[in-house]
Amino acid sequence: MGNLNCKNQVSGSIPFQPAKDMVIVTPISHRPLTLRTPVTLGVVLIVLVVLLTAVWISGTVWGAVRNDSTSGMFWVMLGAGAPLLVAVLAGVIAYLTLSVKAFNLNRRQSNFIDSVTHELKSPIASLKLYLQTMTRHDVSVEQQKEFHLIMLEDVERLDSLINHLLDAARVERGGEAYEASDLSLETVLSKCAQGACVRYKMPPETVSIHCPAIYVHAPVVQIEILFRNLIDNAIKYGGSPPKVELTAVCSPTGDVTVSVLDNGTGIPANLRRKVFGRFVRLGSELERSKQGTGLGLYLVRNITHALGGRINIQDGHWTVATETGPTDSTKSAGADQPPSNPESIANRKPTGTRVDVTLPNGKIIQPETGADEPPSKE
Repeated sequence: MGNLNCKNQVSGSIPFQPAKDMVIVTPISHRPLTLRTPVTLGVVLIVLVVLLTAVWISGTVWGAVRNDSTSGMFWVMLGAGAPLLVAVLAGVIAYLTLSVKAFNLNRRQSNFIDSVTHELKSPIASLKLYLQTMTRHDVSVEQQKEFHLIMLEDVERLDSLINHLLDAARVERGGEAYEASDLSLETVLSKCAQGACVRYKMPPETVSIHCPAIYVHAPVVQIEILFRNLIDNAIKYGGSPPKVELTAVCSPTGDVTVSVLDNGTGIPANLRRKVFGRFVRLGSELERSKQGTGLGLYLVRNITHALGGRINIQDGHWTVATETGPTDSTKSAGADQPPSNPESIANRKPTGTRVDVTLPNGKIIQPETGADEPPSKE
């Protein structure tokens, strides 16, 4: 024992001496990828091509205006070479643009992998924990019921994530035909709103719907994916507590516009086009508290375009409470019409986000024709 302590003391005081044939592998330092190098190289190439073009055109023009026997050759060179140099310049600019887009896509895919990994790991770890607890310990019946409910929520979370990925794959693949039918827009919106409230454990009054008897001729699968993602996004990024308002109107030409208004912090104007891209989520995945994969609004945009519609995103407007009491926009606007009181309009302020989706092939059913029957095709 004494010799062992002595050896330990001696070995602790002697510095490490690598052997002659020992190879020490240094850790690899991963530098974060940036656009500095490709952008700098692209700008330098563009400047060089521009200078080369200017010098070559100047020399060729000078040789062509000398009115000697070689002037014709210079004119031919000018006519053939100038378009080629312009094409080279356009190619360099296009290559730089594609490089920037590829870099941004790679970064978004990295964020997507981080988010999906988190979305998969959290419920699996929770399921494993509760199953191990029920296997190794005696659990009462009440605790078993509680554990079963929690595990069911985790399974539904996994099922929702998988459905989201499958929807994105179908939209990306394209070419899949869906049978269109006459759908009651109010029924579809109510179904999507109820499902969203259940998923996020919100009361039913979180989502208010103002929709007359409008029917849309479209595939039910695409319509449900469209509005499910819009409502999920509105609840997820709404205020605390979230508040969502759905308003649908139908124009005489058959265009149906559904507005989804939330009470969140809003989206900056310079990022409103980017949020519809694939894998796009604002901020860093490592500092994010909201669940998601960055595919919701991407699905919304693609499905809207596939149905021949258009989409617009802007600041939301909620009525501010006055001294006479709260004047909610839903109360002042009624079911279908905007508020007619000028004072209530003046009391509105931009807050949150409003997404307007306009779809064709819509028709409103008047009360006297019966709202329970679908519209007849003309």
